[in-house]
Amino acid sequence: MSTPATPVELRELIRRQEWTRPTTGVCPGIIQANLVMMPEAAAFEFLLFCVRNPKPCPILDVLEPGAFEPGIAEGADLRSDLPRYRVFQNGEFRKEVEDVKDIFRDDMVSFLLGCSFSFENAMLAADLPIRNLEEGKNVSMYTTGIDCRAAGRFQSKMVVSMRPMTEAQAVRAVQVTTRFHLTHGAPVHLGDPEKIGIADLSRPDFGDAVTTAPGEIPVFWACGVTSQLAATSAPLPLVITHSPGHMFVSDLKDEDLTIL
Repeated sequence: MSTPATPVELRELIRRQEWTRPTTGVCPGIIQANLVMMPEAAAFEFLLFCVRNPKPCPILDVLEPGAFEPGIAEGADLRSDLPRYRVFQNGEFRKEVEDVKDIFRDDMVSFLLGCSFSFENAMLAADLPIRNLEEGKNVSMYTTGIDCRAAGRFQSKMVVSMRPMTEAQAVRAVQVTTRFHLTHGAPVHLGDPEKIGIADLSRPDFGDAVTTAPGEIPVFWACGVTSQLAATSAPLPLVITHSPGHMFVSDLKDEDLTIL
């Protein structure tokens, strides 16, 4: 299948369940987003968690209870326009599905949070490597030992995504990604993974392991999967999230949200 040229074309393919794979590298220059849906009764506390932890959970959009068309993508449907969803009940993972129209409730509040896939185009333009794209894989994601600030019933360790590169490339990556503040911005750590509680790079908690070549170091960015861990840290009756790497592709351009 050829890669769709526009977000609208991609969402149409996803809605017809003709695109069910990760969205890394798709629609370059377009903002992608993490998704969390939960009951209205818990939504303020989760919003507070995101506000207190803007690095892993930068807010792009929050919808009214029962709404499913986001302001950042006219005509889209958050119940069907992501390639894959995760469903949790009472804090426990139940299943992965490709459509949640049958379980979405009128009291559900949807959160869209920034994703590091959004600055990949800028990294490529700066001749920086994105190993998971080179190897045709999902990005590597790890749960760290870094505590996020709790809010009400929600708490979590920070999740990070990792891209290997040389030290010189890592410095350039900091320069390139710092201005993308609503899609995680600059890396949170460079080098030794054990210093942030990661024991084995070959065993990511989410996504796929990628090759780290001789002379390269791991470079870690805050990751929106943190929001999934936080949302499921409380035994809510229903939480719906994106499956890691299977993001919502909006209509916004990444340059629309940068700090100049």
